[in-house]
Formats: sequence, structure tokens, C-alpha cells
Amino acid sequence: MKNPLILTSTLLALSLLASPALAASDLPENHRFYDEIDYLVGKKVISGYEDGTMQPDRVVTRAEAAIMIGKLKGLDGTQRTTKFSDVSKSSKASGYIASAQKAGYLSGYPDDTFHPDDAITRGDMAIVLSNVFTTPFSSEIGFTDISRNMKAFEPINKMVNYNIAAGYPDRTYRPLTDVTRGQFSAFLARGLEPVFQNDTHMENSYLRDKTKEYSYKYSDGSVSTERYADGGKVAGYPIGFSWESGTDKKSYHSENETYDQYYIAYPYSEVLTKLPFPVEKGKKFNVDNPFAPESKITGVNVTIKTAYKTFTNAVEITVENDLSPNDTGYKYYMVEGFGRVKTVALDGTVNIELVNVE
Repeated sequence: MKNPLILTSTLLALSLLASPALAASDLPENHRFYDEIDYLVGKKVISGYEDGTMQPDRVVTRAEAAIMIGKLKGLDGTQRTTKFSDVSKSSKASGYIASAQKAGYLSGYPDDTFHPDDAITRGDMAIVLSNVFTTPFSSEIGFTDISRNMKAFEPINKMVNYNIAAGYPDRTYRPLTDVTRGQFSAFLARGLEPVFQNDTHMENSYLRDKTKEYSYKYSDGSVSTERYADGGKVAGYPIGFSWESGTDKKSYHSENETYDQYYIAYPYSEVLTKLPFPVEKGKKFNVDNPFAPESKITGVNVTIKTAYKTFTNAVEITVENDLSPNDTGYKYYMVEGFGRVKTVALDGTVNIELVNVE
């Protein structure tokens, strides 16, 4: 879903990313996935057909998915014999299928077939792209139509946590629905560029714009800037896209939303709920959580002043006991599109404050 809060920044970023306008006769600029397809055309990951069409609403076959992934990852596409009985050497996709299978991105079936002409589903897509992109962490989203006994369960949660895929407003993921060329292009583009990941944010999301940098001032006068980037590592292991801060010694965390909560997760560490949904004054959360203090929503549509700007739609959360040795509480303020904008100790000391967004 396109989020109006980040539309302006998205268009600005796209002006820097977009390849030359496409000439495909069936891909108007107002197509939902025009920008994503245009981006991938520029990277030579996807191309049109000989008749001048792009066919963005046509379903993607497993063979076509192998070609796109192969081009994305720079695999050898030379046509050759594969291990699959239903993929001949003369097949256009044979080289990419062989390379993708060897790299661990795609697999066949127990009877040594690949089913190259079968459509790829949303569940299949999640499995494949969880192999293609670095997505080690996930938490359960709460879709009503997926279960733990599904092969795609963990990959689906990873894709949504990493803002590569999104569910539907009725809390379904629809894992058996076929994926179109336009949709597959969107998934690939989101795995590469934060500007496209913004489009997966839910309506009225508290997630920040992934193309911007956010600076925060602390009570000791220091300022820390957080940016969304790929390439971070923890204990030598890559963690994929995450929010990072610091220069010489960087720290990382992810910022996520499900239908039930907004939360912060630290690599190989705890997950902390920062705001439960729906937002209701008086609601308590983090009750009996050994890693986070019990919290309570004590205000909605609160006006809060920061060095960056004054917000009139903040949610106030009060933490009376922060589990620290000094046993001091605090209040923090959450704003749609900005996440946490300020934290104030109960004695009035400003602990953290948003000072700039650029």
C-alpha cells in the first residue's frame, strides 16, 4: 500500500534511481508497479517481449523467476544440461535454473523435476527470496491463512519483517495466489532498495521513512544519527537491511510492525514491544516480559514539542519502573511515520529527542 506520509520522499528518491522511461505499450506510468519494473529494466534484470509489451499482469513461471533471479545475482545463464528431467538444454532458462539451483536459491521436486512452466505463488516467492536476500530474522506476523506446519511459514514472516512483501487488510497473506511479473518485480526491487520497501508500510504506520536519516540528541548532549542500510554484521554474520547508528562502532536494530504491535528487535537479542495495536488509552503491555518494563498508554493525540518540530498526534506511553538499578521511570512519545520522537524522565529530564530528519 502506498503510504501518503512518505510519497514525497519516495518520488524524490525515485528521480535518482529511475532508468529511462519504458516504451512498453502495455505499461503505463500509472501502473502500480511501473517504478519497480522500470528500476529492474535499468539493472537488466527484466526485459520486455519482442512485440513491444512488458505484460506486467501476466503470471510468473518458475523458469522466468529463475531467469530474473539469475540476472539479479549475476549467475551464469549459458544454456546447458540440468539435473531436472523436465528442463532441456535447449530451454532458454536452463542455464539460470542450473545456476540458481547450485547456488541454493531454487530447488526442484523429489522426482527430479522442476516444473518450469508452473506459476510461482506468493508462498513459493517467499521461500525463494528468503534464499536470495539476507533475511536472518523474523517474528510471527499473525496471518490467518498460514500455519507453522507450512514450508513457507518462516520465509513469509521473514519477507514481511524485511518489508519485501506485505499482507492484506483482512490479515491474510494468500500464499497460494499466483504472482504476476509486476508483483515479482516489486518483491525484487524491495529486496534491493529501501525506497521501495516504504510501500509495504501499513496505513497509519509508525515506521520511519527508510530513505531518510534521523538524528537524536541525548541527555549528555551527544547526537546520534540513524540510517537504514544493508551490509551490517553482528558477530561476523550479515543481518541484511536494518537501522544503524554510530561510526567506528556501529549498533543495529530493526523496526517492525504487525497487525498487533510496533516493536524494536536487536540482532540475536531481545524483541521489545513499543506500541500495541489498536492504540487505546489505558492499555497496558509488556506485562510479565522479563526483558522490558511494564508500560501503559497514557495519552493519545498528545502535543509534544521536539527540536525538530511540534507534533500534535503523539501517543504517550508511561513506564513507571524501567527495571534499572536506579528504578526511575519515564515517558516516551510515538508518532505515525516517525516512531519514537522523544523520551522524558518522570522528573522532567529529556533523555532522547528527535532533532533532525533529512
